[in-house]
Amino acid sequence: MIHELRTYTFHPGKLPAYMKLAETVGRPARGNRYGVNHGYWTTEFGTLNQIWHLWSYDSLDERTRLRADLQKNEAWVRDYIPNILPLMQRQDIRLMNPVKDITPPAEAGGIYEVRMYRARPGKAREWAGHFKDILPVREKYSKNVGLWVTEAPQPNELVHMWNYPSVEARMKTRAAVDADPDWQGFRTKVTGFVEEMQSFLLIPTPYSAMK
Repeated sequence: MIHELRTYTFHPGKLPAYMKLAETVGRPARGNRYGVNHGYWTTEFGTLNQIWHLWSYDSLDERTRLRADLQKNEAWVRDYIPNILPLMQRQDIRLMNPVKDITPPAEAGGIYEVRMYRARPGKAREWAGHFKDILPVREKYSKNVGLWVTEAPQPNELVHMWNYPSVEARMKTRAAVDADPDWQGFRTKVTGFVEEMQSFLLIPTPYSAMK
């Protein structure tokens, strides 16, 4: 299994036009026939004018085959792609190996946080192993949506996604986690593994699989 996180950055003011095209043309044309979609989000904090969407494929070879098939979809190539390209500033992708299954939130709503850590070479999988061990402790406070180690373009990244009812709930949760002795022990264990950290708060779109 391989997961792909696609991030599209739009020219200022063009995001609403893209979202309308994605909802009315792109999603109906593609569905889940060319890879399974797990969610679409806009950025609330972090780089603005962005769409993030998450896909899964059985393998890299399967991804290549399905994306080639997608180029034969008339609605996709005629009605969707030519209309979204002028709106875009850039596209970025991450190919990621799941450490655990994607776990959608039990209830719809709230915000999503994606945290990206750049690990020291050779430390990403070791960090992920320790994190998976401590996950039952961490999930006493909020549930994990996904955990990945990147394959490309950055091979030493760790990506993890969370869902919270609100920004305020996130702040309270993280304060409680930081005070947990078991979590403090985990942080001591992985000291020096991570060299750079980023966090993005995301809002699900109306057509997102995860709301």
